[in-house]
Order: sequence, then structure tokens, then C-alpha cells
Amino acid sequence: MKKIIVPIDFSEHSAFALEAAASIAKKYNSEILALHMLEISNAVLTNNDNEQQAEAVFFLKLAENKFEEFLDKPYLKNINITPIVKHFKVFSEVNDVAKEHDADIIIMGSHGSSGLKEMLIGSNTEKVVRHSDIPVLVIKHNPILMDFETVVFACDFSDDAIRPYINATKMFKTLGSKIHLLYVNLPNTNFRSSAEMEKRVADFLLKADGNIDNIKNVKYVSDYTVEKGILNYSNIAGADLIAIATHGRTGLAHFFEGSISEDIANHSTLPVMTFKI
Repeated sequence: MKKIIVPIDFSEHSAFALEAAASIAKKYNSEILALHMLEISNAVLTNNDNEQQAEAVFFLKLAENKFEEFLDKPYLKNINITPIVKHFKVFSEVNDVAKEHDADIIIMGSHGSSGLKEMLIGSNTEKVVRHSDIPVLVIKHNPILMDFETVVFACDFSDDAIRPYINATKMFKTLGSKIHLLYVNLPNTNFRSSAEMEKRVADFLLKADGNIDNIKNVKYVSDYTVEKGILNYSNIAGADLIAIATHGRTGLAHFFEGSISEDIANHSTLPVMTFKI
């Protein structure tokens, strides 16, 4: 894990993410790319109106100074950290920065959201999760331990989940984590018998790994929703981290169908890591 992106908005939660990134960076000698996005468009910066342009430059310098002060933290000592400032606040740009710098992971702080705000607006973290092609680690609280000894990776064991499963197993092997693979069985049209679930998982592992050695790490739970099944099992297993595949839906499809990964990221008290399908 060579490069970690941490979006910074000067909030307490972005400080949590930065500290989590520092913990991982120290362990793996990683570089932290601290990203701050200003709400100043290029149109304003290049405006011919001298007064407006001077005002924009003033706020830009003010934000850059604040950014520099925010990064002056004891836990960042001896860590290779690169500040990046983008002038316009578009959260799909985080993925562009990740591609440009060949980053391995994005770490974000989140306070979560609920109710109508969650449905209509969504958090900044949701927007990054939706657009990111690389794993996103969502931190809710001040990080104490970042070892991630026990990880629950939940998926539906479909062909779409093969790539995120492979990426997740590679990452958690690097991190030295024990993975619990989780299948949530629902009491509706998606219900499957024990034999059907086991066959689905075996077929999946044969395609993904070329063998079924990992079948011993698969857990089956029944619950009323996938989200409840994941959260309840993670508590029972004493998980340090929940990992999940995401389709990254946008627009109306996201509004009507929702996203389990985003719901988990919003409502889980544990750190959550998403892998793009």
C-alpha cells in the first residue's frame, strides 16, 4: 500500500481519517496525499474583474494556510505527506486524483446521515464511494487500533462480485487480516436453501480462486435485510472492519434502488471498506 488519499474538509471526522491514514502509512511506509477541495471555480479565478479575482485569490491563500496548519499534527511526523488543493468541490474528482497519482486507497471520515437528508442529499463520503474505482475506507470515530485483525467481507457471491472479492482478499492478505466471508439469506424472492447457497458459493470460489479452499471461511446468516444481516453478524464475530462490494450507482438508479454499501457506510459504527464492482 504505497499511496493513500485523504480528503480534508477541516472537520473532526477528516482528522480521524488522517490519523487512521497515518497509522497505516507508518506500518507500510506509505505516502499520504492530503486532498482539499475549495468551492472556487476556475471561472472565478480567471475572471477579468480585478476586485473579484483578488477576493478569490485571498480566500484561496487563506484556505491553503488553514490546510497547512491542519496538517501540522504530531502523528504525521516522519510521514511522507503531499498536500493537494483542487479549486472546485466536485467529489467525482477524488477518483480522478486517485488515478492521476496511482493511489491504492481513499480514507475518509464520516458522521453518517439518516432520514430524508440521506435520501435526497447523501453525505460527501457517499459521493466518493459512488465514484471511486479504488477501495474507500470510511472512518466514523477516533481510530484506536488500525490492525483490522478480523474482517467481514459481505457479497452476494455473483459473478459481478469476483473482482472486488479478489481485490479484497489481496488487500487483507497484505494487512494480515482474518477474513470472514458472509452470505446473507433473505426471506423473499432471493431466498435460497442451504444446498443452493453452498453450491452458489462453491461455484463462485472456483471461478475466483480456482479452488474452494476458502469455503471454510464462509458464514451464512438469515435476516430481514442485507444491511441488518451484515451488521448483526459483524457484532457477533467481533469484527474490526466491514468490507463490501459496491455497484457505485448514480442518479435515479441510486435514488430508487439505493445502495447497500452506502447504507452500511452510513449506519455502521465499525470502519467500512468498499470495493467497486
